[in-house]
Amino acid sequence: MRPILLQGHERSLTQIRFNSEGDLLFSCSKDHIINVWFSHNGERLGTYEGHNGTVWTIDIDSQSRFLVSGSADNELRLWNVSDGKCLYVWEFPTAVKRVAFSEDDERVVCITEQRMGHQCVIRVFKLNRDGDGTAQSLEPEHMFSPIGSKATVCAFTYTPNLIITGHESGKIALFDVATGTEVLNNERAHMDVVTDLQLSTDRSYFVTSSKDKTARIHDTKTLRVLKTFTTETPLNSAALAPNKPYVLVGGGQEAMQVTTTSLRQGKFETRFWHKVFEEEVGRVKGHFGPINTIAVHPAGTSYASGGEDGFVRVHHFEESYFRAKPYGDLQLED
Repeated sequence: MRPILLQGHERSLTQIRFNSEGDLLFSCSKDHIINVWFSHNGERLGTYEGHNGTVWTIDIDSQSRFLVSGSADNELRLWNVSDGKCLYVWEFPTAVKRVAFSEDDERVVCITEQRMGHQCVIRVFKLNRDGDGTAQSLEPEHMFSPIGSKATVCAFTYTPNLIITGHESGKIALFDVATGTEVLNNERAHMDVVTDLQLSTDRSYFVTSSKDKTARIHDTKTLRVLKTFTTETPLNSAALAPNKPYVLVGGGQEAMQVTTTSLRQGKFETRFWHKVFEEEVGRVKGHFGPINTIAVHPAGTSYASGGEDGFVRVHHFEESYFRAKPYGDLQLED
């Protein structure tokens, strides 16, 4: 499984995403630039330039028509995927830490940072998809501040108006965006900050990673913890592999906390865990620093990881991965 090394960023990666077809891979980093690549051969298709600070987060709609990005320059931007034009800019008092499209592409949710006397605010914008996309409304459709610990990650569930949030305290909650009320929460989902949240294909369950060195699978409706994967290193990202019962997790001690950094000690590998049996089934080495973000191809044929070292590594799974029988001789029917 030889990786394709994508060298398009000068600083560490913050998030990578595949589009819904999986032919494009989007990456953003602390060098203010968003790149888009062909996922099959790692060729760079283009860049989205305009942000003036670390780009923390990106998301692509299901038609690969619009891209939204949130940055430390306090802006949320809407881009045209095909030609790289910036269509609209929303400005906020603090940095945008997370963005996500709803399932029907009609809405975008974004989290802004709690800083300088400003609360952490969750805003939901309704996108105007008519015309060229430049006629957006400046005001959010809904906005509210979660009480207590600030939100770090969010996503729309399969229920309209309901979003899942992960918080700095390790809490996971469901919010009704129309009223801003917390419908349900699990205060003890994690013991430390939730670093990533990725939904399953049907959005009925989701995986989270945390600095408390665990990744967990939760039920979307009840927020019950279904599975726990415990490692020896703080985790920055977790992803679900479609069509296979695997969870991919990545992380590593931050460089400033590692006195002598050997690759073994920093544990800069992507780890594969069996989703059902909660056992580790494999590791992939490669990065020279903590892994900040992991994304799996929507068809489950490859995965990509972005690290503190500024590289994106795209791994196309070999034949043996698809031939493997994760349940022994048991055959699953779709």
